Amino acid sequence: MLEFTGLAAFQEDPPVVEIDLTSAQEAGIRLFLKREDEIHSRLSGNKWRKLKYNLIQARKENKNALLTFGGAFSNHIAAVAEAGDIFNFKTTGIIRGEEPSQLNQTLLKAQELGMKFIFVSRTAYRNKTSLLATLDFDELDSYVIPEGGTNALALKGCREIINHCNFEMPIDFWCVACGTGGTAAGMISALKPNEKAIGFSVLKGNFMEQEIRDLLANENIEDKQWQVNNDYHFGGYAKFTDELIDFINDFKQKYKISLDPIYTSKLLYGVFDLVEKGYFPKGSNIMIVHTGGQQGISGFNERFGNLIPE
Repeated sequence: MLEFTGLAAFQEDPPVVEIDLTSAQEAGIRLFLKREDEIHSRLSGNKWRKLKYNLIQARKENKNALLTFGGAFSNHIAAVAEAGDIFNFKTTGIIRGEEPSQLNQTLLKAQELGMKFIFVSRTAYRNKTSLLATLDFDELDSYVIPEGGTNALALKGCREIINHCNFEMPIDFWCVACGTGGTAAGMISALKPNEKAIGFSVLKGNFMEQEIRDLLANENIEDKQWQVNNDYHFGGYAKFTDELIDFINDFKQKYKISLDPIYTSKLLYGVFDLVEKGYFPKGSNIMIVHTGGQQGISGFNERFGNLIPE
């Protein structure tokens, strides 16, 4: 395990709550929400799962700094900054796009936590291998984490979403939002024989399934029962509609649980809609994974107006 203090503060098996949905009850279905967002007060959800074994590896390699990539509103950038502060790593974020005249809330918080930024053009950002060769950073002291945190060690961490779940009831469907596919791939590797996984892509297009297949193949992971649903991206990454905003706010009012507008809201909306359409067989137990991301709400409101009460 990590050879430094702080790990004990992380809940490896966060709570599961049942979601009271009339249409599910009428269909003989039970919905559960795994509160991965409650793993830790500062660093939680799939961002923690992806970073956990990367942090262990960084320590094994005697690295004192973390370097990673992301957009200006990236949850991953925020998570790496938190990890650096909690576990005493220096952090650098390679940020896609020109440096803004004023930092947004995500970058301001990361900066307060000690992260240094290198802003690069979108063109240069596309080829990260070539980009690293041009940057001025201490390569020997830096552990490089890919954009979104998805790599083999991230998949290992995301297996624990299922493997560390001590829920007593059998689960028929595991449902999770997909951005890079890493979280879903890690979960798929841990599925039991009678379990299925559904990844809900938050990006427009039909490429997510292949992304996950490639991740599984690269790690020689047995292909199990899973699928990707591409119907609930609401226009693409970080896109939204009034209907989605209303869903987020109604969900918070009814269940006292915050959903971020990028990932978990689209996931929950999709599951609820599929329940109403009769997609899931009667008697199904469905586990929905809340992967966190609430830190992005303030940045979202900053860009689009105070649409989501914090």
